[in-house]
Amino acid sequence: MADCECLPKCPFFHDQMSNMPSTAELVKKQYCSGPNADNMKCARHMVFVVLGRDGVPSDLYPSEAGRADRILAGR
Repeated sequence: MADCECLPKCPFFHDQMSNMPSTAELVKKQYCSGPNADNMKCARHMVFVVLGRDGVPSDLYPSEAGRADRILAGR
């Protein structure tokens, strides 16, 4: 899959993960960038697609797909 269009400006990586580079790289490989990445499973991307950048809570982790579903159900 192609790199996520949100990656260059994703506040999750630039703010919350800035002091954990090795963990950030693991998460990026799973959700954002590389041959095995699947941004369609990223909770942040799920909300971004429907509500736009401003609709993504700053504390939403990529692995919180259930929370993303609840956010989108309540829109």
